[in-house]
Amino acid sequence: MPDRTRPLNGRPDPWVDEGDDSAAPAFRPLTREEAQALRAKEPPLNPWRVIVVQVLVGVLVAGLAGLVFGSKAVAWSLLYGAATVVVPGALMARGMTSRLSSVSPGASAVSFMLWEVVKIAVSIAMLMLAPKLVQPLSWPALLAGLVLCMKVYWVALLWRGR
Repeated sequence: MPDRTRPLNGRPDPWVDEGDDSAAPAFRPLTREEAQALRAKEPPLNPWRVIVVQVLVGVLVAGLAGLVFGSKAVAWSLLYGAATVVVPGALMARGMTSRLSSVSPGASAVSFMLWEVVKIAVSIAMLMLAPKLVQPLSWPALLAGLVLCMKVYWVALLWRGR
């Protein structure tokens, strides 16, 4: 077995700590009470809350844009842009909250990757269908709705931090 601290070039590996390990704190699993306290302190964020907030942001912004610009095309384009984020996000949330995705850590990782691919594919398909489904289409309004609804993810992360 080769020495991991000395690579083939003869120089020490900068990623290997050759120092004294006694100063490092030992890893220990949490007790049940500690785990429950940690869960109570940092509750998981419900993905459905994020989807609902995205829907609300999309409808509100589309309504405001329709009033401000007086154009149904802008409002529908904004709403379709929001739907391009919400529909794939809802599909992924549904897939990730199913029982099958929480069977084991491996199944959860595979499920996450699968639903992320589905989310991306549905988003691309919706964007490709936009000119046929929304007539007349305002691309700037569609992109504004899409970006605003995607920014809800950042708001959700800040929301979780409180």
